[in-house]
Amino acid sequence: MNQAGPAGTGGPPRGGPVVALDAMGGDHGPAEAVAGAVAAVREHGLRVVLVGRLAELTGLLTEHGAAGEVPVVHAEDTLAMNEGALASWRRPRSSVAVACKLIRQGDASALVSAGSTGGVVATSTVRLRTQPGVLRAALAVVLPTRPRPTVLLDAGANADAKPEMLVQFAHLGAAYAHTAHGVAEPRVGMLTIGAEPGKGNRLARKSSELLAATAGEPPRLDYRGHIEGHDLLAGEVDVVVTDGFTGNVALKTVEGTVRFAFDAMHDALTSTRRARAGALLQRKALRGLRESLDSESTGGAVLLGLNGTVVIAHGASRARGIERACVLAADLAAGRIVDQIRRRVTPPGRSTSWLHRLGHPDDH
Repeated sequence: MNQAGPAGTGGPPRGGPVVALDAMGGDHGPAEAVAGAVAAVREHGLRVVLVGRLAELTGLLTEHGAAGEVPVVHAEDTLAMNEGALASWRRPRSSVAVACKLIRQGDASALVSAGSTGGVVATSTVRLRTQPGVLRAALAVVLPTRPRPTVLLDAGANADAKPEMLVQFAHLGAAYAHTAHGVAEPRVGMLTIGAEPGKGNRLARKSSELLAATAGEPPRLDYRGHIEGHDLLAGEVDVVVTDGFTGNVALKTVEGTVRFAFDAMHDALTSTRRARAGALLQRKALRGLRESLDSESTGGAVLLGLNGTVVIAHGASRARGIERACVLAADLAAGRIVDQIRRRVTPPGRSTSWLHRLGHPDDH
């Protein structure tokens, strides 16, 4: 990593994967990104490099007393929050593009950004490229279920998908659940409109058929069949698979429901003096509940299937959310999530085109 001259300043901490943080993305600008990076370095011992405008980031680091503690790599451009897929071509010198370059060069293992989801997905896909055999990268999010979290994918990277893609998404999600949550054999379910095998549209039915047909082949997949929308937070499976359109609608519905429930609970707990007294006695439990359902506590969505780890934090993330996103990215990189996916998508003895042949039996 170039630390000399105008390209950077300071030196990275020792040990562990390097996380390249797009310091210019997000609703709250570089100030929250820098604060989150400093917390990640000081409290978790992570290796974080900030990517963005050198003078601005150096000034913010100085305010935290961390000018020589967190390195900076200069990027003169940035993606606007309203920019989508075309940004990958229009902004070749953006902070996201420069962070991807660090990964390609081997100077970083992971990218974290709170910028535009569409822009980050497009830029990282173009510049990091999908792993060999991966049909499409998928966006994975964590749902706050018990006794352990549930991974939902695709959450918006592919509005239109093919059955073979959803089969791969199941393997991408299984690799994530294994690496991030320590699940030895993740249970996988297909999100559709009914638990019966014949329910759902053509995409769901065909995808389910392919998953059932290949579940026993290496790498083995514990496929549990269909689940419905009301099962998303039930914890019945570890991985929920769907297309990006359905997944994004489901995710936003869950987020809106949680927000409504908290607002209603707040109104109820502050409506009378007695209610406020009861809430005071339960403040520890209520704080824990809010923490478990707070989107910032999960770190963000992960774009799986690329030649590098990409974590997209919520656009409204404050320092704490950026910190958690850096921790997630470092943990996934340290767990070699890219290699885990490679072993699932192209196991020994199987060519990278096996899913294409499976999806089109007439081609045999």
